[in-house]
Amino acid sequence: MRLGTSNRENAFVEFGLPGTPGTDAFWAAAGTPASLPADGGGWVTLFLWRGSPAVLGFESWSEPVPLRRWGDTDCWYAEVRMPARLRVTYQFLVDDAAHADPFNPVGAGGDRSIAATPDAPAQPHWPAIGDTDVLPLPRTRIRWNSERLGGRRTVRVHPVGGGGPVVLLLDGDDWLYLHPAMTAFDAAHAGGEMPAVTLVFLPATDREAEFACRPELWEAIRDELLPLVAESGVPADPNRLAVAGQSLGGLSAVYAALEFPDLVSRIACQSGSFWWTPGAADLPDPLGGPVGGTLAARLRERPDLSGLRVAFDVGEHETAMLPHCELTETLAGRSGATVRVSRSASGHDRAGWRQALLRDVAWALD
Repeated sequence: MRLGTSNRENAFVEFGLPGTPGTDAFWAAAGTPASLPADGGGWVTLFLWRGSPAVLGFESWSEPVPLRRWGDTDCWYAEVRMPARLRVTYQFLVDDAAHADPFNPVGAGGDRSIAATPDAPAQPHWPAIGDTDVLPLPRTRIRWNSERLGGRRTVRVHPVGGGGPVVLLLDGDDWLYLHPAMTAFDAAHAGGEMPAVTLVFLPATDREAEFACRPELWEAIRDELLPLVAESGVPADPNRLAVAGQSLGGLSAVYAALEFPDLVSRIACQSGSFWWTPGAADLPDPLGGPVGGTLAARLRERPDLSGLRVAFDVGEHETAMLPHCELTETLAGRSGATVRVSRSASGHDRAGWRQALLRDVAWALD
């Protein structure tokens, strides 16, 4: 890692930033993050912030990194050692506020940005969205007042290519307001990489309660939500339902395949929280319990999953998650499921799951 460089006239020239840090000419040329190969492999990535002291916060991959000041200028910076193949969400933390990177055109909502090392695989179909851009939203809205779950929520519905099998996106608000899934699915379909589908963006009101291994959510989806989708006027085939879930959402999707096989038989699961057991989230180390958690115990009973088609993906930098995911993948295959396994260039981060979402939904429906 290249640190302690503030005594040099401009160490940032190696990152393609000419001029004296803090000058108008320097800021006019600024564009970060910028990466250089690091000794021993991986990358050193430069992040810049203009103005006041700040801390660089990452989604899940690293602890926060305090920025250093260049002399007495308004230039604050961090040179961060990153492994090969990493895409990560980050933001600048100033006092009690979070900010996107003003020098990075790739954002995730109004207060986050996305960085990728030069060797991270491309993510075609996902447009660069800045922090001031407003993402397009599906025209169709369903006001779902659930008797089973309690409360009211807004579910958006979007036909891709005229509509088709229902693709239920858990944590749907993230895919509406942080990452432009509607645009990406449309682009993938136009490119011949996605069949016609109907996206249903399901928001979560209490993730830990709703996505735990309990039946209420899936009973409500089956008995309440899907009939509302059928009545919405949007072409949709709920009999060919695919579920896409990440983290606790991935756990819930696989749980549904076990307990509601007539409802859920096609899954795209990214970084499923297969460490989960009742009460594990309240422990100092939630991932330190039995490998595979509750679902592995259920899968050891060898249920008949011959009708299940499930794509598992997990970030290759999620070291603590990998044993839980690997065991679940193995046990699902032994139970007869058709299984696809891949690893994304990320940590536990939605920015790294985006391309797997498109690829694995298309595979699950093939």
